[in-house]
Amino acid sequence: MDLKILPKNPIQVTNSMLDSKWKILIIAQLLSGTKRFNEIKKSIKGITQKVLTSKLRELEQDGILTRESAQNKVEYSLTDIGYSLQPVILSFYDWGRDYKKYIKLLQNK
Repeated sequence: MDLKILPKNPIQVTNSMLDSKWKILIIAQLLSGTKRFNEIKKSIKGITQKVLTSKLRELEQDGILTRESAQNKVEYSLTDIGYSLQPVILSFYDWGRDYKKYIKLLQNK
């Protein structure tokens, strides 16, 4: 992993790690365990093979996930620091769920 120059503000650090919707969705998929490339691709609607490959490489370079290759199989798993993003991802989930409820209430008024 190359050393990066990170912003001073911790929120900016987190934002720079999760700079795309795809990274958040990839991490969310890997929270349940190791997955192969095609498993990840099938579970994320709209992501292209090229983008998935690129984002997986970025996450690997950042130390968020590992790539294991054996017997023509490539599998991706979160590292310990990757798993530490679970509360962040769950907060996104909870907030999105609550916001949908809020919008539904507004629409029903």
